Amino acid sequence: MAIPVDHYAVMGNPIEHSKSPRIHAMFAESVGHKLSYNTQLVPVNDFEEAVTRFFDNGGYLGLSVTVPFKEQAWTLSVVRTARAEKAGAVNTLWMDEQGDLNGDNTDGLGLVQDLAVNNGVSIKGARVLILGAGGAVRGVLEPILSQEPSELVIANRTVSKAETLAGLFPEKPVKACGFSELEGSFDIIINGTSASLHGDLPPVPVTVIASATCCYDMMYSASHTVFNQWALDHGAGKVIDGLGMLVEQAAEQFAIWRGVRPETTPVLEMLRKELPGS
Repeated sequence: MAIPVDHYAVMGNPIEHSKSPRIHAMFAESVGHKLSYNTQLVPVNDFEEAVTRFFDNGGYLGLSVTVPFKEQAWTLSVVRTARAEKAGAVNTLWMDEQGDLNGDNTDGLGLVQDLAVNNGVSIKGARVLILGAGGAVRGVLEPILSQEPSELVIANRTVSKAETLAGLFPEKPVKACGFSELEGSFDIIINGTSASLHGDLPPVPVTVIASATCCYDMMYSASHTVFNQWALDHGAGKVIDGLGMLVEQAAEQFAIWRGVRPETTPVLEMLRKELPGS
C-alpha cells in the first residue's frame, strides 16, 4: 500500500528559474521527511483560482508564493501573522485546522538570520540604510526593526514611496529620503532595488560607505553582484549576496509547515557550488 505524500509547491510567473524545489527537497532529506515540492506556473489572472485548486486536493498542504503574486496572497489570507500584516505581502500559505487560509512573510526573517547568524553582522545599535521602496523592502522592514538598529534610513528615487514605508513605523527610528540626500556613512547597507539584475546601480553617493560598512545585496550571483563590487571598490569591509536569505526564508517556511527547522549551512554550501560560473 502506497504511503501518502504531503504536497507543497511554489507559485509564480515566471517560475522555471526557482531554486525552491531543490532547497525543500534537501531540507526534507536532511530531516527524514517524505514530501513532494514542485513549481507551478500560474497565469497572472488565475492566482486565486490556482490557490483554491491546490488546497482542495487532499494532502496539498503548503504554498510558497513569489513574483508577482505576494500582494495577492496577502489579500487572500484570512489569517495573517503580525509581520505579514506589516509587510503587505505574503510568501507562505497554509490551511489551519479551521479551514482558514493562513499567510506569513518569511523574507525579512531570512535576511536577518543570514546577516546575524550566517555572517555575524549585528543589526542592534547599527545605522542601517535600505535602498529601494518596493515590495521586497517593505517585506523586510519589520524584522529588521525588531533587531533595534539605532537608525533605519529608506532611500528611494521616488521619495514619497520611501516616506510611505517609513510611515508604517511611526514609533521607530525610521526616516526616508532621496538617494542624493544621504548623509554620512552607515554600518549596514541593504540593496533592495532590482538594479543588480540589469547590471545597474542605484545612484548612491560613495560617502555612505566606510571601512567597517557591511553591504548586502538581496540579489545573488556566482561572482560579486554589481552593487557588491561597487561597494568593495569603494572600501566596504564586507559584502554579502542574497543566496543565504533565499535559503533561510525557505527554512522558516519549512518550519511553519513541518514543525522542524532544518539545518541551512549544507544547503547553502551546495547551492553556492551549483551557481553557474562557480
